[in-house]
Amino acid sequence: METLKFKTNIKCSGCVATVTPFFNKDNAIENWQVDLLSPERLLKVETSHTSNEIADLMKRAGYTAEEIA
Repeated sequence: METLKFKTNIKCSGCVATVTPFFNKDNAIENWQVDLLSPERLLKVETSHTSNEIADLMKRAGYTAEEIA
């Protein structure tokens, strides 16, 4: 399990509520959170998924995720 970080286009708690079912039902995701106070709307995900798999999950939820170091 590793922690991946992404810049997202999530803007508010309503957006977080939209992606929540996608992340919560995925057994490969241990924990996740979005920092809405960060200008980059930083998403941190503890997962065994690759960054591409997380980006695809976000895309299915209607948002973008760009991995950052």
